[in-house]
Amino acid sequence: MTLNTTALTHKPISLDRFPEFPPREDMQNSSHLHLRSVITSLVIHYAHLNKKVFVHSEVPVAPSLSTWEDRRVPDLIVAFDSDIEDIYDLGGYSIDRQGKPPDFVLEVASRTTGVTDYTSKRSDYERYGIPEYWRFDATGGRYHDTALAGDILVDGEYRPIETEWQDERRCLGYSDALGLYVCWEDGMLRFYDPVSQSYLRTHDEEAERADTEAEARRAAEARVAELEAELRRLRGE
Repeated sequence: MTLNTTALTHKPISLDRFPEFPPREDMQNSSHLHLRSVITSLVIHYAHLNKKVFVHSEVPVAPSLSTWEDRRVPDLIVAFDSDIEDIYDLGGYSIDRQGKPPDFVLEVASRTTGVTDYTSKRSDYERYGIPEYWRFDATGGRYHDTALAGDILVDGEYRPIETEWQDERRCLGYSDALGLYVCWEDGMLRFYDPVSQSYLRTHDEEAERADTEAEARRAAEARVAELEAELRRLRGE
């Protein structure tokens, strides 16, 4: 893929790695990506693939390390067939070193960055050649132009991905890049797997599942103990 560097206005600077960028302070990433284990659920979902999958939050992305000032720091990034060690070594995703842009990026709306997400960030991600760019607004569209939106790169330009409101509580759209549905559900960001026909589980759901399995196991063990005791009684032991 040939990068469009004509729009770059920053003079190349020689660096060994990307500078450190402070995390967002509005707690949107913690609320919708970390506390609900969205990132972990994606890592687990792709763990079986025989290729390196990088899933992370707030990693700077730029056409090259030397043009790091022409960067964006997406809230969520997914990159397949990536050199993960290089990303960690550089402290960012250098498109020229990786040989390809990330496959998927997503921004979570906030009061301070909402308009930027669907204007200048969209233009930059398009210019970087990122195949899919998604936007999620927990408020239903107060900070973004809509509750959930996605764009797919076609001939170098973004075109909207169709999203559908199934009812007033749930909107979704299919991500070709992830092979999953991206969902807005009661103000929560979720991913749905059409193969297993189930959501990628959140932290609370995983804990609840583990508790349910443990309870079922204890009940089964108790029943076995009862049967063994009854068998000993019948034997007169």
